[in-house]
Formats: sequence, structure tokens, C-alpha cells
Amino acid sequence: MKMYLKKLSYKRAALFLLTGLTLASCDPSKMYDHSQKVPDSGWYTDSAVQFSLHMTDTLQAYNFYITVRNNDDYPYRNLYLFFNTSLPNRNITRDTIELILADTDGRWIGKGFGALRDNKILIRRNLMFPLKGVYQFGIEQAMREDCLLGITDVGIRIEYAK
Repeated sequence: MKMYLKKLSYKRAALFLLTGLTLASCDPSKMYDHSQKVPDSGWYTDSAVQFSLHMTDTLQAYNFYITVRNNDDYPYRNLYLFFNTSLPNRNITRDTIELILADTDGRWIGKGFGALRDNKILIRRNLMFPLKGVYQFGIEQAMREDCLLGITDVGIRIEYAK
């Protein structure tokens, strides 16, 4: 009987763990979340990270984030980016964006432990896509260095606005 209860408690613990992991992986607010790895050799100014999104809903509002993973090799507290958007009607916009990755004392703001930090930085709240079709996004580093070290991943996350 004692062995049966022990076996049952292991099964129950495994079931709770599996359920918890499944629920943690579900994120109903997420509409789009993709990132790309930056080469270990560095992020060059002429190397844009590209994303493509097919949008069908022009009435829904979204919150638009840029995600950045950096390590301790990153020498600055901020990161300037050129953010290029190509709309379905072929119009193109280009914005310069500053992301703050560390506080004034040099402590990383992002989540994580060890040498890696994940940053999810809100760029636009309640964004509505004006046209149906394919949107192309390009992100370039704009830090006045030909090769930027310490940025390991760059991405875009779009969530449904509440």
C-alpha cells in the first residue's frame, strides 16, 4: 500500500508539472512573436534583421514591442535602431528608436540571470494596422559602430491590446 501511494504521488507531481508547463507556454495576448539570432561575430550596420507579417484584421488594436537579448559584452546602456516598415501598398517608413537596456548605474534592466538579459520594450501602444496584406519590418543597429558586440537576438512581439 505504501509503495502504491508513493507511485501515485509521483504521478500526481508529474501531472501538475506538465500542466504548469503547458499553461505557462500559452499566452493568449500574443499575436506575433519572432526573433532572430545575431551572429557571434557581431551585428554589422549593413545587416538588417527582417520580419514578415500577414495582417488581415484592420480593426483590432495591438501593442507593438521590440525584443532584444544582450549579454555582458554589450558596452552601452542604450541601443539605437533604425526601424524600417514596408506596408502592403509599398509605402516605406523609417524610424530611429532608442532602447534603454541599463539604468544610470549600469545595471541591466532586462529579465534574466547570469550574462544574458531579455528585454521586451513597448514601442507603440494601441497600434492599428491600416491595410490588409503583408508588412515587412527591418531592424538595423544604429550605434555608429560598424560591428556591435553583445547583442545576441533581436525580435518583434505584437500583443492584442486590452
